[in-house]
This record gives sequence, C-alpha cells and structure tokens, in this order.
Amino acid sequence: MTAFVPLARALRPSRRAAALATLVALAPAAHAQDTPRFTPEPSEAALAQGSDEVVVSHGYNFFDELSYPPDFEHFDYVNPDAPKGGEISLWAPGTFDSMNPYSRQGRAGRYSWMMYESLLGEMPASGAGLPADKIGESYGLLAWKVEWDPGKTWVIFHMRPEARFSDGTPVTAHDVVFSHNLLLEQGLPSYAQAVKLRVLTSEALDDHTVKFTFAEGISRRSLIDQVGGVPVWSQAWYEENDARLDEPRLDPAVGSGPYVLDDLDVNRSIVYRRNPDYWGWHLPINRGRHNFDRIRVEYFADENAAFEAFKAGVYTFRQEGNSRTWATGYDFRAVDRGLVKLEELPDGNPPTPNGIVFNLGREALRDKRVREAIALAYNFNWTNDSLQYGLFRQRHSFVQDTPLQAEGPPEGAELAFLESLEGVDIPEAVLTEPARRAHESSEDRLNDRRNLRRAMGLLDEAGWQVGDDGVRRNADGEALRLDFPISSSSSATLESVVETFAQNLELMGIDIRVERIDPSQYTSRSRERDYDLIFDSYRAFLQAGTGLMQMYGSREAEFSLFNPAGLASPLVDAVIEAALDTDSREEEAAALMALDRVLRHEFFMVPVWYNDSHWVAYWDQYDHPEELPPYALGPLDFWWYDAEGAEELRDAGALR
Repeated sequence: MTAFVPLARALRPSRRAAALATLVALAPAAHAQDTPRFTPEPSEAALAQGSDEVVVSHGYNFFDELSYPPDFEHFDYVNPDAPKGGEISLWAPGTFDSMNPYSRQGRAGRYSWMMYESLLGEMPASGAGLPADKIGESYGLLAWKVEWDPGKTWVIFHMRPEARFSDGTPVTAHDVVFSHNLLLEQGLPSYAQAVKLRVLTSEALDDHTVKFTFAEGISRRSLIDQVGGVPVWSQAWYEENDARLDEPRLDPAVGSGPYVLDDLDVNRSIVYRRNPDYWGWHLPINRGRHNFDRIRVEYFADENAAFEAFKAGVYTFRQEGNSRTWATGYDFRAVDRGLVKLEELPDGNPPTPNGIVFNLGREALRDKRVREAIALAYNFNWTNDSLQYGLFRQRHSFVQDTPLQAEGPPEGAELAFLESLEGVDIPEAVLTEPARRAHESSEDRLNDRRNLRRAMGLLDEAGWQVGDDGVRRNADGEALRLDFPISSSSSATLESVVETFAQNLELMGIDIRVERIDPSQYTSRSRERDYDLIFDSYRAFLQAGTGLMQMYGSREAEFSLFNPAGLASPLVDAVIEAALDTDSREEEAAALMALDRVLRHEFFMVPVWYNDSHWVAYWDQYDHPEELPPYALGPLDFWWYDAEGAEELRDAGALR
C-alpha cells in the first residue's frame, strides 16, 4: 500500500517554512509539460483570501487524510501495464431516446455520463479521480491542485492547462463556472435547491483557476467535494448549439473524458470509442484504466431476449442479477467448452437497499400499521427457496454487513449521539429496543398463516374492515386498493416475486393491481410517483454527506427522484444534520449507525434480498486484476482485453 501522506497545511510565510520543509521532497515530477509542478506552497490567489492558514493538496478528504501521495504512480489495484485495445460489449433493458443523462425528460442511453469529467472526479469507470479502494478520498482530475482555508469557507481549484474537450478546445475555469450555474438553473430541482443554500458564489479567477465560496452557519460536509464533482461541459458548445441541460437530445454535449460517442442506433445499440487524443492519458490516476478501444451497449426488450443474445455471442460481458438464470441458465455448450467464464467475485460495498417501496404520499400508506401489514405479505424464505434457488440472504439494514449496521439497542457512542439530538422527539423504541429487522416467515408455504393473521389484525386495528365482498374498506366505504407497476423489461423472477406477494395481499382483502407496462411508461410513472407500491431502491452510505438529504431528507421529499417513498421525517432530518457536523471518523460512524436505526424505524420499504458477491459471466477474452478493490467491480474501468483469448474464440468459431 502506498504510504500515507497527510494533506499539506501551509501557513503564511512567517509560519509555514518549517511545515513546508518536510513536504517539498514529496512533490512529484510534472506528468506533462503544461501542468505546473505540484508544491504544497499556497498560491498568490489563496494568500489573497486573507486566511491565516491555507490547506494545499493534490486531492481532498473531509478528514484531511489521503492514502496516495502527490507523486503516486497509479492506484494500487490496477494493472499498470494492462494492454489497450479490443471491445467489451454489454446489454441494457428497454429503450433510450436521449444521450443527455442530466435531464428528467426522456430515457438516457446507458453510460452516457462517461464522456464528462470533473475537477476531482466521482465514480470509478467515469474517468474520475476517486479510487475504488478508499472511502471519501478523491484526487485531482481536471484540477492538479486544491486549496482551502481550515474553516472551509472557500476553495480554489487550479486546473490542468493541458485539459481539452474532445473537439480540441481547452477546458477552462469559465466552463466550470458555466457548468455549475447550468445545473442550478436547469438541473434536478432537488440538487439545485440544496446547492443554492450552500454554495454562494463561483468565480473564474483566470482561465485555469476557479474559486467557490460557501455559506456560513452550515455543515462543512459535501462542500469541496460537491463543487469538485460537478461534470464540466463546454460553454461554447452549449451556446453554439442553443442547447439546454433539461432537454433530451441524441447529440451529446462534447466532454473531456477518455471516451466519445462513436455510433448509436436508437433503441438498439450505442458504441463509445476510446479517444486516442484524450488529453489525460499521462495522469497517474488513468494508468491501467480505460483499457478498451470500444464499449458497445446492446438494448433488448426484456431479460430473456438479452440472455439468449449473450449465449449467441451478440454481446460478451454480463453481470448476472437473476438467481434463476445463475442457478440454471449457464448450462449451454460455450460454458461446457470453457469459452464462457463464470465467476463469483467479492463485493465490498453494502448491498443496494432495494425492496418494495411505499408511496408515503398516499393517505392509506401513511399509517405504519397498514405498511407493516402489507410487508407481512412478503415471504422471504419461501420466495428465496422456491423462486430464487436459495442463493440470497435477507436484508435488514441500509448498510447491511458493514460496521455501521445497527444491531441491538443503541449503546455507547451511538446512544450518546441519539441523546444529544435537540428539538426532535425520539420514540422510546428507538432508544431502548433492538434495531428493526425484517420479519421472519415460513419456507414451507407462501401464505404464512401466522403472518397473515397478524397482518389482518393490524388492518382491523387501522380501521380497514373486510366487507361482504371480501375487500377491506375504511369507515367511508373506500376500498383499500393498491397499484403496483412493474416494467415489462423486468426479469421473469421479479414478476413471479411480485405476483406471489400480491396473492398474499389478496388473501388479506386488499385490492392489489399489478401492472406490467412498457419501460418508457414505467419511467414516466416512477418519476411522477404514480404508484402505491414500486420495486425500487435507495443508496447505501458509508460516509456522511449532503447527498443523504436528497435521498432521505424532508426538504426535497416531494420531488426528489432519489426518494421514491417521499420520506419526510423530522427525526431522520435531525440525525442527518447532526451526522454532517461530526468531526471524527468515530463520531461519524456512531451517527451513521443511528441513521440506519431510524431509517429502519420509519419503515418506508419492505426489505427483500441481497447478494454479497458479483455474479459475472463473460466470453473468455477479458482479464482483471487478481485482487479486485472492495468498492467496484470495474469492468469498464480497470479490466482489459485479452487478444490471445479473443483469437482462440474466433478460431473456435465462437465469435465473429
């Protein structure tokens, strides 16, 4: 592992000489003639802000820790000598009608975000500077140097002068400011509302220096990394094409990333081409990454058609999510001949918190007793054994199988954190009882009679009585009806899970309608929350950040696309706000454990199953590092093409 190097905190001239002396030796050689040599000494622009101290770094972490020093050569988990070339092809469900992934309108093409870069980067496979083996650390991409005051009231990014968009024009600080403002004016309302309250100004100090100023009296979390993660678009391109960020379009804005759009066939395929003129091949964060010459995405109406196409070699890499297919589908000849490789690879991320989500905007579903009754219709054990080949485990937590998962009653630092919350009522159960777990169910029969009796008792208690027609109605005579849309591109297994769940709801006297609709209609209805129940997901969390408010907070609950339940809880808000004010990793961990506890207490989702590994099938022409990083599978990021294996496949007549 690369030696730990703390962020350089440089003082004003009279105080910083001693601090600088131990750090100058760590400054790396320039990687390109246009990029200045990194030094920990503050720039004139930073000193002009009048701060007594300035923090100078080659990356950012809220806790002032970076695992990779300024002169690191590559991320530890990559193969720095990975060959370049070849094609990887994958599949996507349904349709697409846009190559603009930042609009609420239309269905964006798969991976259409990968053409854009940011100052500090975001996720693996996006051409970013965020490593897949660390949490909370990011490294300069468009920026080579970052400076801020200890109070994080401002930040200055120094950009790489050699950075270019794919049309050859330079990436400048003016483009960064333009992109930041474009997101505020035309981006998602939940994003714009949150950022406007936190980021006061953005200013291009010169062509390659950009400054952001932050509001006082708020958490310092997700300020520097927020603005550092904004995708940067060409102002000139937007103005010349009279384009908007909130409109669907097939002609994508030019980006600065390692891939460009090569070809597309609407609703059928997309091809991205590795840009040989990409400006950033010399960067250490890119060594051993972005190895394929072409990334091809094939679209299919449903999973069955997609799987048959994989067997025929129409596309060559498949991350399997269907337990039935994984258990029984891979018995075709190419697997037997060793032409298709199957692997179960470790996944260090907490599993995605997916499940049956309640629309809390529906009057009937605001009663937790009704939600608990509905949840009892889901029989995990029977479903897993009968429909999913026993391959899954039952999820209980939003951070399942991590040290942040709440277990028994709160104690120690977590209890102290909860008791420190002010101005909010905390239910006694949260403070004294074990964290909520998914209910137990019998594997012997779908309709677990014990759970159904308990569910019907809860519905009776909530005022939903069974009428002469067997349907439950309230005191006003209104039937308890639920709409549950699913996409026609969903797997047959998911359809079976939903249908058997619905059977149990019908036994309770609930009028449930499961609708199988086309992907575009499904997208529209999910965005408009035109459902009572939906199979959807939230995002797991391993660190505190203001993105938690977009997912779980009240302020944007009415319209946030990241909060399909419309959860609006003062208790959750209070926990998130306090988590944002923690000053150490230990305090942060206690706060996030408390967040897991209260989210489970609010009960806005029926937790279902999870898999703690990646199921991967691919035609044997790819390779990957022997030890994968914990937080990304990375097939588009750090896997590579095996030309010899590809030749053997062609010789065997397996692939074109």
